[in-house]
Amino acid sequence: MTALLEARGIRKVYAGGDGRPLEILRGVDLDVHRGELIAVVGASGAGKSTLLHLLGALDRPSAGDVWLEGSRYADLGPPGLAELRNRKLGFVFQFHHLLREFSALENVMMPLLIGGVAVREAQSRAEEKLSAVGLAGRMAHRPAELSGGEQQRCAVARALVHDPSLVLADEPSGNLDHASSERLHELLFRLAREYETAVVIVTHNRQLAGRADRILWLEDGRLTVVRSVDAIP
Repeated sequence: MTALLEARGIRKVYAGGDGRPLEILRGVDLDVHRGELIAVVGASGAGKSTLLHLLGALDRPSAGDVWLEGSRYADLGPPGLAELRNRKLGFVFQFHHLLREFSALENVMMPLLIGGVAVREAQSRAEEKLSAVGLAGRMAHRPAELSGGEQQRCAVARALVHDPSLVLADEPSGNLDHASSERLHELLFRLAREYETAVVIVTHNRQLAGRADRILWLEDGRLTVVRSVDAIP
């Protein structure tokens, strides 16, 4: 099966506080297939968020290449990368990053409007995704009027509104209580199956990782496959 996303030989090096190079990723290889949900686990500071930023074209690797549906990131300039992020990638972060002055509906419409979609179509698609995440009755509410779990579900709807090929989620339930976390996890799995969207989740939540199609452990700048949640160090 042809991979939706391919990463080969990904390295990321930063300048350390003493001026010496600090290698965060040391030649990461990764294939992600359509409809697959992958959990990336590892100690704090291992480079999990750095990896997501590289897979999401939010940063460039020091070496190596990433392809999404055949498009090589290194061949795309800033406009091409911006279009790829807007059309093919969805992002869910630990903090929802909703615009507080806009309603839930307006927040979810925003990526489509930025991409040039007509207002009526953008509204229809945003309403569909908000209904899919259980917020049909909360569309007119602003973020401050939503619970933490509802805010994250709104962020998921925003990530899915343009039908991306790949969703990247960085500790999406890290700030939620147990019940809200469980609802969000169930939502992510259901939507991955229904929309056949690939999902890569960075998480410390072992229960969430245990439900993933694959668990990958990031340590010393390299990814290794973990066969079960019990084998996570």
